[in-house]
Amino acid sequence: MTQELTTSADDRTAQRPANPQWWRDAVIYQVYVRSFADSDGDGIGDLRGARDRLPHLARLGVDAVWLTPFYASPQADGGYDVADYRAVDPLFGDLQDADDLVRAAHELGLRVIVDVVPNHTSDRHPWFTEALADRPGGPARARYHFRPGRGPGGALPPNDWESVFGGPAWTRTQDPDGTPGEWYLHLFAPEQPDLNWDCPEVAEEFASVLRFWLDLGVDGFRVDVAHGMVKAAGLPDIGLREQAKLIGAQVLPFFDQDGVHEIHRSWRRLLDSYPGERIGVAEAWAPSPERLALYVRPDELHQAFNFQFLRCPWDAAAMREVIDESLAATTSVGAPTTWVLSNHDVVRHATRYAEECPEQGLRRARAAALLMLALPGSTYIYQGEELGLPEVTDLPDEVRQDPSFFRAEGQDGFRDGCRVPIPWSGTAAPYGFGPVEGGPSWLPQPDSWAKLSVAAQTGDPDSTLELYRTAIALRRRLPALGAGDSVEWRDAPEGVLAFARPGLLCVLNTGRRERRMPRPGRLLLASAPFDADAATVGIPADSCAWWAI
Repeated sequence: MTQELTTSADDRTAQRPANPQWWRDAVIYQVYVRSFADSDGDGIGDLRGARDRLPHLARLGVDAVWLTPFYASPQADGGYDVADYRAVDPLFGDLQDADDLVRAAHELGLRVIVDVVPNHTSDRHPWFTEALADRPGGPARARYHFRPGRGPGGALPPNDWESVFGGPAWTRTQDPDGTPGEWYLHLFAPEQPDLNWDCPEVAEEFASVLRFWLDLGVDGFRVDVAHGMVKAAGLPDIGLREQAKLIGAQVLPFFDQDGVHEIHRSWRRLLDSYPGERIGVAEAWAPSPERLALYVRPDELHQAFNFQFLRCPWDAAAMREVIDESLAATTSVGAPTTWVLSNHDVVRHATRYAEECPEQGLRRARAAALLMLALPGSTYIYQGEELGLPEVTDLPDEVRQDPSFFRAEGQDGFRDGCRVPIPWSGTAAPYGFGPVEGGPSWLPQPDSWAKLSVAAQTGDPDSTLELYRTAIALRRRLPALGAGDSVEWRDAPEGVLAFARPGLLCVLNTGRRERRMPRPGRLLLASAPFDADAATVGIPADSCAWWAI
């Protein structure tokens, strides 16, 4: 038996009472727009498709939806190379579609968070076009990082920085007369030149961009590369040649510089000037929980993604350490902790937890979902994880589109596997992703996904989808579950985590065999069947259960 709680659709879609700080315990669903729902049959998800599928999110019970970039873009990096921050790319619709989506979400009680990409623009952005046409040292180039090269004839990059996507973080330009010119900085793809936030014009422009979308009605922003906007003065060498990593213990002159915090403070003041608790969420890869907490001090952003939790191995002791460190760090600045298991940049956790055994990976993913949803703070769900989707690991090279795949030693180079369009219904691809049976999808979907679709799992009490729906409904029914800033650890056998929240005990077994323990109370929800009698209960390996206490 996996569940004892029964809930109705009305329970799941009922809005919480008005909460002036809704973001502190919100469940937020990430929509990778390109892969969520296609309304026009071109094989690419769009805003109209996302709007039409919002009832699924309302029934799931989430509080908000976060949309990945849909701005005008050449799509060199899935829209994270923005050419116009105030326009919708025709691939995804137009501004009216964006407005319609926000309004429809609000009617369903869902808030809307959109991506903003302030570390870099597209190389097709008008500013960069102007910069290339400008002279060295000219005002248009001041918006970016242009530098002369080193060595004879300036043939070597200005410093030893490496791109996150692999290779040098510098590309040399060509002057109008055809001779080699200055170099420009790009921490990611060459099509994504880094902005210079020491230039006042950059800050003024982004304040205007934020106001544009706030005036349209969005409820907040997820700040892409929030830790990378400021570079160390003089752009010094690192001192060793190594491909840049988004997260690590090494202090880098282009990540997590103290100067980023003044930018976030100015954005917080802007957000606070609007009604309705508009929020900022930092995608900040910091080397420690303490450094991450700096991004969510009372006068900075509201949330920061907890990538330490995402990267934690399937091990009870390691999970407890990360939970304790995360809660301690954010509590020290009065902020909520966020919990996330997957996103559009990492291998899906159903595969990450057990790459050699899909069945074990799914069991662990289901258990991890209950662990995450029992912790105090806000949680993020990446589209398709509520279906138990695995990583697609066998995509042919010819269909891949991740720019790091085409650059040696890049950021794994396999982000396409977590971006495959999700299945909605039917027995054959594209599984309701688009309006035409047998129509296209921009990345191919596995033949095995028919049984994982929303339609196939709806109503099956043992499905991963119904597990998520029930868990989120319970979290809503027990409002203290997401509140607070601590957990009460209980004694448990080796390999088992047990902690109490108000009215609830969460028990997670990360070990390889069943663990027997005294029955803690009345079962509310479990990720897997288990054996129990009046006095004891056997917690299976790779499972999690919630008990009323």
